[in-house]
Amino acid sequence: MEIRQVDAKQGLQWLLSGFYLFRRTPLGWVFICGALLLIAISAALIPFAGSFIFTLIYPALLGGIMLGCRDLEEGKPLEITHLFSAIESHLAALITIGGIYLTGLILVSGLAAVIGGPQMTDMLLYGKRVDETELMGVMSSMLTSLLILLTLSIPLMMASWFSPMLVVFHKMPPIMAMQQSLYACLHNIIPLSVYMIVLTILIFLAVLPYGAGLVILFPTMYASMYVCYKDIFLGEPIRFKDNAHSNPVQWNDSQKSSQENTNTDKPDHEKSESKKQE
Repeated sequence: MEIRQVDAKQGLQWLLSGFYLFRRTPLGWVFICGALLLIAISAALIPFAGSFIFTLIYPALLGGIMLGCRDLEEGKPLEITHLFSAIESHLAALITIGGIYLTGLILVSGLAAVIGGPQMTDMLLYGKRVDETELMGVMSSMLTSLLILLTLSIPLMMASWFSPMLVVFHKMPPIMAMQQSLYACLHNIIPLSVYMIVLTILIFLAVLPYGAGLVILFPTMYASMYVCYKDIFLGEPIRFKDNAHSNPVQWNDSQKSSQENTNTDKPDHEKSESKKQE
């Protein structure tokens, strides 16, 4: 398995292909994302520990969604049971990824709180008021803490981005999967930045009609993560077995150039036949 470096435009293509994957079975996607949201809300109702529990199990749920994407690509139906399909065989490894991510997040948040000082903590958590003379110092500490939180959280998110896919599809150990995920994200920082910018804009637009657009955007986002994984780690577009003779949804630049070179080497009558078939 080789980690590929793709063009910046692929960041937009991942979302477009993800939307196409959503269109294959929109009802199944709505049920899966609705169940995931219900689990998140239920966990949030548990005092103090709820968010920690959801962070631990989230990679296992994400791994199940990715297995559902693969089954959908193979012509199988996408069902709500896919959400829990990775728990049966990869629970320990995926929980480990969630535990590492949670531990790192706690350490980063603790460091940011220490740098921000007790005044910032009291103001944010307890709504304590500060004098005008102290406000500038508190705001400066808060800005420094925010920058540290973002700087250290981004690599942590990168290490967790592809790791569930690498565990469920390649049976990688959790630490190795997180290392490969971090390396892949750093190697493709430009297309991933394009992806995140476009996704942020789409989230803003989806929220405008009373959040109705999120019904489409959330499934598209999860489907695009599968497309992104295939593009970077496998160098493949999504292909559907029930439509094997048609063109794939996404073509990589290397595949395009190789096809053009092949057509160039053919005699004229074979070129015309190829164009007819296309």
